[in-house]
Amino acid sequence: MSEAQTRLLPPLPERMRPKSLSDYVGQRHLVGEGCILRKMIDSGNLTSFILWGPPGVGKTTLARIISTTLDRDFYTLSAVSAGVKDVRDVIDGAKSRNLFNGSGAPILFIDEIHRFNKAQQDALLGAVETGTVILIGATTENPSFEVITPLLSRCQVFILKSLDASDLQTLLMNAIHKDKLLSARDIEVRQTEAIFRQSGGDARKLLNILELVVDSQPASGKVVIDNETVTRCLQQGVAVYDKDGEMHYDLISAFIKSVRGSDPNAAVYWMARMLDGGEDPLFIARRMCILAAEDIGLANPNALLLANATFQTVHNIGMPEARIPLSECAIYLASSRKSNSAYLAIDAALEQARRDPTAQVPLHLRNAPTKLMSELGYSDGYRYAHDYPGHFADLEFMPDTLRSKVFYDPQPNRHEDSMKEYLQSCWPKYYGKK
Repeated sequence: MSEAQTRLLPPLPERMRPKSLSDYVGQRHLVGEGCILRKMIDSGNLTSFILWGPPGVGKTTLARIISTTLDRDFYTLSAVSAGVKDVRDVIDGAKSRNLFNGSGAPILFIDEIHRFNKAQQDALLGAVETGTVILIGATTENPSFEVITPLLSRCQVFILKSLDASDLQTLLMNAIHKDKLLSARDIEVRQTEAIFRQSGGDARKLLNILELVVDSQPASGKVVIDNETVTRCLQQGVAVYDKDGEMHYDLISAFIKSVRGSDPNAAVYWMARMLDGGEDPLFIARRMCILAAEDIGLANPNALLLANATFQTVHNIGMPEARIPLSECAIYLASSRKSNSAYLAIDAALEQARRDPTAQVPLHLRNAPTKLMSELGYSDGYRYAHDYPGHFADLEFMPDTLRSKVFYDPQPNRHEDSMKEYLQSCWPKYYGKK
């Protein structure tokens, strides 16, 4: 193949895009034999659904494979560039085609559906409900936050996972042996730790790195893939490697850890990097809501109020002005005292609930709306707290099997010190001074 022909070829991830389920790698919990999405495809009984998962795990590819397998017309829109008119044009086109062929409702694939606003999503409702189109949405964000309830209720949500080492190994070897360009090279894979680690479970990222490493070595002779070579190539070719926002998860991780580590300067810097790279400001605001609850929590309950207000403000005003409340919130969160006591308490309680899901509610805590329930002792012994001094009645609220269990452990800070003092007065057996 000539150099001119080589330059005209699409990038390696596109050249290696699977065309059928037999070539599709990963997501066995969805497309493996007998699994939910595989059953839907095999039966041809397709309903609208949303694919939720990190970048590079096969969302777009899976939608295209389903369309090809079921011989459905395939429309695609990007939520970044499409408007309400584009949505209506596609739906009108789908209605027209439905009149002239009996191959089933066409598929409308919307990439980054979390970026569609309410008006755009409303425009989809009627067509999805009547089956004029089968909607397949793809999102890296939790759809329960970004997809309107009426649309979400009409769609199933399938969660896609980052690819594991076995999946990445399969993708790597497939590319080396099956791609027209790479199969003509003498490629020796000596180590995979670096290329797998840097890919982060992202197939597109893995193949981009592989192509970068191969292109960095002489056109003739052996191409060696090992940890040192991969690391060196990425350091030299970082602009190519990151041109499509591949550092999304690295940057948000750095931002979160900077806020948790109480460094407002680093927090603002990593935020600036994300905003300058085109990150969705609502994604950052949503992460700060989580941070405020998980890492600051009861040390400063106002943090969650500010984070939620920031989310609403960013939603209302948009960029570029949204950078200011985002910065204000990030600095406040980073500079606030930290506590993860609420996070630890709910996780401990969830673990206990899963271990013993049948623990009985004590009779005195049960309602007694009927005579029979009263005769059975429901509500007997319950004491209304407001009828007692200090609005507290010494009463057992745990199941019998968990009477000595403590999930919430106040951490040392001004807010929780006050809470602990109150709890010690109520429950000295659980919160007595140590």
